[in-house]
Amino acid sequence: MIDVVEILQHWHAGRPKLVLSASLGVDVKTVRKYVAAAEAEGIRPGDGLVLDRAGWAAKVAVWFPGLIDARARSSTWPLLEAQHELIGTMLETNTLATVHQRLRDEHGVRVSDSSLRRYVAQVFPDRNRAAVTVLRPPVPPGEAQIDYGYLGRWLDPIGNRIRRVWAFVVVLACSRHMFVRPVIRMDQTSWVAAHLAAWEYFGSAPDRLVIDNLKTGVIKADLYDPRLNRAYAEMAEHYGCLIDPARAEKPRDKPRVERMMPYVRDSFWRGRTFGSVIDMQARAVAWCTTVAGTRAHRSLGGAQPLALFEAVEAPALLALPPAPFQLARWLAPRVAPDCHVNLDKVLYSVPWVHIGKRVDARVTDILVEIFCDGQLIKTWPRAGRGRHTDPADYPPEKIAFFMRTPVWCRSRAEALGEHVTELVVGLLAGHALHHLRAAQGIIGLGERYGAERLDAACRRALEVGDPSYRTVKGILAVGADKQAAGGPVSAASAATPAHLHGPQGLFAHLNGAGDGDGDGDGDGVGGDGVGGDGVGGDGVGGAEAVGA
Repeated sequence: MIDVVEILQHWHAGRPKLVLSASLGVDVKTVRKYVAAAEAEGIRPGDGLVLDRAGWAAKVAVWFPGLIDARARSSTWPLLEAQHELIGTMLETNTLATVHQRLRDEHGVRVSDSSLRRYVAQVFPDRNRAAVTVLRPPVPPGEAQIDYGYLGRWLDPIGNRIRRVWAFVVVLACSRHMFVRPVIRMDQTSWVAAHLAAWEYFGSAPDRLVIDNLKTGVIKADLYDPRLNRAYAEMAEHYGCLIDPARAEKPRDKPRVERMMPYVRDSFWRGRTFGSVIDMQARAVAWCTTVAGTRAHRSLGGAQPLALFEAVEAPALLALPPAPFQLARWLAPRVAPDCHVNLDKVLYSVPWVHIGKRVDARVTDILVEIFCDGQLIKTWPRAGRGRHTDPADYPPEKIAFFMRTPVWCRSRAEALGEHVTELVVGLLAGHALHHLRAAQGIIGLGERYGAERLDAACRRALEVGDPSYRTVKGILAVGADKQAAGGPVSAASAATPAHLHGPQGLFAHLNGAGDGDGDGDGDGVGGDGVGGDGVGGDGVGGAEAVGA
C-alpha cells in the first residue's frame, strides 16, 4: 500500500507518469493502473484536493482492498510483530533500509525489504519516509570521489569527554565501492594518512581524485590552476594520481560521495557505541566490506558494489608502488632572530643568513628538512622536544667560543709548536670547557706574536712551572721569550711571570732590596709566598716598595 500511496502523491503533485515511473523504478503500466482509480473518482493533479498520507491510504484501501488482504496473509508478519519494540527503537535513528539490514544481519530476522516497509506503513505510518532516487550517468573505472562528512558526537570512554567525529569517505564512482575512516581531527596529516589507508584497503589507487576544496587538500581553489597542499601533491605524485578539485560550492561535481554521507551516518554510525577511535576505524572497514559492499545497489540494477569492483573496476586501477609513501607535513615557519625555527614546539637552528625569512619545512616521523627558495639549507633528525642548535649556524663573530672546541685547540697547537702543544694539552687535560677560553687565548697569541715566539714563551712558562695564559702573555709582552733556550731563569722571573713589564723593569726605580722574608708586612716584596699585603718575590725593592 505504501508504494501505491507514494505513486498517487507524486502524481497528484503534478509529476508526469513517465517521469514518475523512471524515478520510482515502477513500470509505467503499473503507474497508470493505480492512477486510473483516482481519475475515475474525478481527482486531477493540482485540483486543490488536500489529502495527507493517511487520507490517501484510506482511499487506496477502498479502491484496492486486495492490498490489505495480501498484507494480512503475509507469513512474515508474526516475525516482525515479535520485533515490534526493536523496530520502533531503530526507526528513531535509522532509515528503513538500515533497519532491514540490521534485523537481517544482527538479529536473524529473515524478511524482505518490502515486507518490512508494508509492516512499518501500517504500524508506524508517521515514521515511514520515502525517498526519490535520481539516477546519474555511468562513470568509467578509475575515478574516486572524496569528502568529509560529519557523523556526530561521541563520548570518549578513555578521556570521558565528548568528541566530534567526522567520516573520511572515498567512493569509487564506477562500482560504488567505498572506504570509510572515522576521524576526530581533520588536519593535513590525518587527510593524507586516510588516503594511504584507503589505497591499502582497495589494494590499488584510482587515477583521478575528485575532492572538495578543503584546506588540507587545496590551499587556494581555482578552476584552471588550483594551488594544492604540498604534502597532498607529493602523495598523488607517488601513486600517480591526478587531483581534480571540484568547483567551489558545487557539490554536484561529486554526487556519489555526497549521496553516501547520509547512508554512512545512518547505517554505520547511528545506534552504535564504540570503545575507541581505533575500534571505530576497524569496524568501519568491516562495515564497508560486509554491509556497504554487499548491498543491492539500485543504481547498479541490484548489483553488489564489492562484486562489481572486483570484476570491473579493480583491474583498471593503478598498482601500488613497491616503496611505501613516507607521510610528511609541510610547514612554513619564519626564522627567528636567534637563528631558530619553531616546528611543533621544537626549536631547530638554521644558518644565520636566513634570519627573518619565511622558509619551508618538511616534517616526517624521523626527519626535518628545511628549504629556502627551493634549496635545502638544513637537515635535522626529528625530535620530540627541546632546542637543537648547530653552532655553525651562528655568525662567525658570535660563535668563536663554540667553533674553537678543545679538539680544534689541540689541532691548532700542534701547528704552532711542540711547547704550545704541551702547554695546551696539559691545560685541557682536566676541566676542558673550564680552561677552553684560556687555551683559545694562547692560540690567539700566535696570530699577534707569531708561532716561533709563542712556542718559546710556552717553553718559558713550562720551565717556571706556571703554564697559564697570563704567564705566556706576560713573557711575550716583556720579550722574555727571546732568552736562549736552557738559559738561567731568575727567581724573580719565575715568581712573578704575569707582570707585563718584567720584575726588573717594574722595580727599577726602587732604591733597595727588601728583607726577603715574604711576610707581607708592608716592608717590601720578598720571600717565597704571597702575603696579606705584599707580593712574594726575590726580595727586590725597599721598605717603601709594595705595601698595603
